[in-house]
Amino acid sequence: MIDYGKLSVEDFQNGQMLLIDKPLTWTSFDAVAKIRYSIRKKFNLKKIKVGHAGTLDPLATGLLIICTGKYTKRIADLTLENKTYTGTFRLGATTPSYDLETETENHQPTDHITEEMVKTEVAKITGAIMQIPPVFSAKKVDGKRAYISARKGKEVKLEPRPVIISKFEVDCSSLPDVKFEIESSKGTYIRSIARDLGEALKCGAHLTELRRTKIGEYSAQNAIDPIDFQKTIQDKSEDV
Repeated sequence: MIDYGKLSVEDFQNGQMLLIDKPLTWTSFDAVAKIRYSIRKKFNLKKIKVGHAGTLDPLATGLLIICTGKYTKRIADLTLENKTYTGTFRLGATTPSYDLETETENHQPTDHITEEMVKTEVAKITGAIMQIPPVFSAKKVDGKRAYISARKGKEVKLEPRPVIISKFEVDCSSLPDVKFEIESSKGTYIRSIARDLGEALKCGAHLTELRRTKIGEYSAQNAIDPIDFQKTIQDKSEDV
């Protein structure tokens, strides 16, 4: 892991790629704001360019690549990289948001669901598929973010789009919870995979836990919590 505390103001302005481990409940914007504030405070800067490559939902944790200075020009390319996720789907109920942001509904029995049934449907969702994004998402419909209309109870219609699920492995040892590891292309919604799996099994499903472990070759194992990043560069301010 890079010792961020040894970086100079010129290092950040010329460009750095920061591997950040986004905490639970934080938005991606929260993480970017914390990094930007930390750098500005340490070096007494009025402004510095900071941006992220690939949004994570507030209820997800894991790798968020944040670029500073001239490296913000690399963000568009980084968003094209495949992402890898681990987490848990819970069978037997749905939620309007497909995760725990909203309350569960449409409860169904799951005693009849077997590992073989789950893996059969997982195979059908693997590869090149057409996916409908969640209505509780930042996708724009008629110029408005879909989640704004969805939270007001308005009907939102989103069109399916092509994505690639290149890896979809599951652990069914704790049914009705299904643990998974998924590698997917840009723009894939893991929440939508939960919905699709639940519909295929005719029992409903929603996402209860999600962590992004990799973006391309970059791993969450080498990432730093944004609070720890702030402490690191403040504690070593006299060394640079």
